[in-house]
Amino acid sequence: MIENIRFEAPKDRLADLHERLARTRTPHDYANDDWSYGVNGADLAALVSFWRDDYDWESQLRDINSFSHYRTVIDDVPIHFIREPGKGPAPMPIILSHGWPWSFWDWHQVIRPLADPAAFGGNPEDAFEVIVPSMPGFGLSTPLSKTGINFWTTADIWHHLMSKTLGFERYAAGGGDWGALTTTQLGHKYAGHLYGIHLSTVAPLSLFNHERPWDITAGTLAPTDLRPDERKAFLAWQERIAAHVCVQILDPQTLAYALHDSPVGLLAWLVERRRSWGDCRDGLESAFDRTFLITSAMIYWLTDSFVTSARFYAEAARNPWQPSHDLSPMVQAPTGISHFLHDGTTGLGAASLPMFNLTFERRHERGGHFAPAEVPDTIIEDIRAMFRPLRR
Repeated sequence: MIENIRFEAPKDRLADLHERLARTRTPHDYANDDWSYGVNGADLAALVSFWRDDYDWESQLRDINSFSHYRTVIDDVPIHFIREPGKGPAPMPIILSHGWPWSFWDWHQVIRPLADPAAFGGNPEDAFEVIVPSMPGFGLSTPLSKTGINFWTTADIWHHLMSKTLGFERYAAGGGDWGALTTTQLGHKYAGHLYGIHLSTVAPLSLFNHERPWDITAGTLAPTDLRPDERKAFLAWQERIAAHVCVQILDPQTLAYALHDSPVGLLAWLVERRRSWGDCRDGLESAFDRTFLITSAMIYWLTDSFVTSARFYAEAARNPWQPSHDLSPMVQAPTGISHFLHDGTTGLGAASLPMFNLTFERRHERGGHFAPAEVPDTIIEDIRAMFRPLRR
């Protein structure tokens, strides 16, 4: 059964949030202008002041609810998704998946231009029927009470959603971060049902299949043979990704007690990754405006979903991925990859390209790990271009 829903925020929850923001206790911060010790206190204080005094949640809620939201349950997992009908002669169904600390809202500037290209100066023949779900345990795909849900089990849920729940015989898929791994698994296991896949980040499906999954670099790169300049770059890359991966694999529940109770703590944890992984060469707010950053935090806060979003890492480590076939390439579906040269997680997937049936590839100087939110026009154009020849 599919239920039409709206994003709701009870007034008592909003009042409680405002009180918590007003009572914020911030730690002493010094010698940290470059964020080398973690989130800079002055930068965070400015965001918190905006959140408390100037942020317009009602306006954001209207924008969120201007999309059509639905909810269903698949294999005892609650699934929320946006569905935007395509406007063109033959819209291609596409499911677009987000990662962490993303939400479905990272895709909001992409959805309508893909669905109705003519309204945005494009060709109606490029139209898609756009499906954007919240990953299990994220946002409105809650509450999650079933263990074992990770990126590759999510691919099974997505295939059920697209083929059985929504009735598409074939469909396209795209994603970044966890959404890229889920999309890659779709291209591996369900290639015969897909027109193709598009990725904005790349990582091997076996990323967590080793004895130290909390150190994902142990399964991807061997730094011992690197030249000094390569080793320096490797260590810098590892520093950008190690902290959250380790704690969210080993102690996600412990971390969640703090971030479930403190909106400022939650915001700090989320924006640190935005700054580390996004194209923030000119600062955090050069890539993400304040309203978007706070709305992203609101989605986590109001749905009580940080804990299950963090556990997504633990479930990937506890339930190693296994191949569905031994064909080569491993991902048989036609694959397009948009490389963003200032993605702070770059390094995870460079050695993984041979696993794809690569049919489309572009490199971009501008944009980072959160490309649909940072450079939506680039993602729109690349998705259109990648799938254009596959419509024939």
